[in-house]
Amino acid sequence: MLGIKQTIYAQYKTYLLTYHYISSHIFLYQNSFLIREAHEKILLMTILLDGKRVSLDTEEKLKARVLALQEKKGFVPILATILVGDDPASATYVKMKGNACERIGMKSIKVELPSSTTTQDLLDEINKLNLNKEVHGILLQHPVPEQIDERLCFDAIDVNKDVDGVTSLGFGRMSMGEKAFGSCTPQGIMRLLDHYEIEIEGKHAVVVGRSPILGKPMAMMLLNANATVTICHSRTKNLKEQISTADIIVGAVGIPKFIQGDWIKDNAVVIDAGYHPEKCGDIDLDQVIERSLAYTPVPGGVGPMTINTLIVQTVEACENS
Repeated sequence: MLGIKQTIYAQYKTYLLTYHYISSHIFLYQNSFLIREAHEKILLMTILLDGKRVSLDTEEKLKARVLALQEKKGFVPILATILVGDDPASATYVKMKGNACERIGMKSIKVELPSSTTTQDLLDEINKLNLNKEVHGILLQHPVPEQIDERLCFDAIDVNKDVDGVTSLGFGRMSMGEKAFGSCTPQGIMRLLDHYEIEIEGKHAVVVGRSPILGKPMAMMLLNANATVTICHSRTKNLKEQISTADIIVGAVGIPKFIQGDWIKDNAVVIDAGYHPEKCGDIDLDQVIERSLAYTPVPGGVGPMTINTLIVQTVEACENS
């Protein structure tokens, strides 16, 4: 009788061990499946390219650089802003740039000229700032009154003080891969892509817009980063088909929601460089956010990076002086 009990007990132990062995492997399998599923979900999550956060983080680093300049050279960077006329939006932008200077310990000089200013009047003011050794960066607020030759005035800015990246010489140098200050909005976009480690090399980038301070320099910067670049604009034929092939799409056409979200393929990087009074950009983001690999919100994406890049480049100009 005892032998039978021992045999049954031994069998029970075997069954118990087998049960635990199978259960543990099922548990591990189930968990590995869950881990793999979670990893796949993470990979599919859309990345919000938060320009506001990146710009604020950068300002903390800039404060230290400005302090170091003051200790080493005995002065801080100075940005000179030129506002021609009384356009309220332009005045607001200039004020925002001045506030950004103050936040990191820089100084700004405000030059305000009347709407009646001539091209020669403006050229004279720019020349004064070019010769002023205390000024490290010059910003001519766009747009200027129609009687002024804006391009001529932009190109009069000393390229070493062209922290807004608007001169033809600066654009040419940047395009050729030489050292130059980039136009602030596209340069800010490149900094944002770099911060979030968005892959550019080998990707097809479509830039919708051809302005000399946004679309054109944006295309050249992406090209220099080894993307294959297509430049489009509001008059491009078959625009939908062009956009549908983009791995990276940059909306810089200046028309509210001109680019429809359903034109953009899944898992694209969506950069909206526009901002309009309707509080929207150039891309209808509602239709594409959940399908994109990454996107810039409007507002809070590209805009903060534009001003932040202006400040970064002014600090660099001072460091190089």
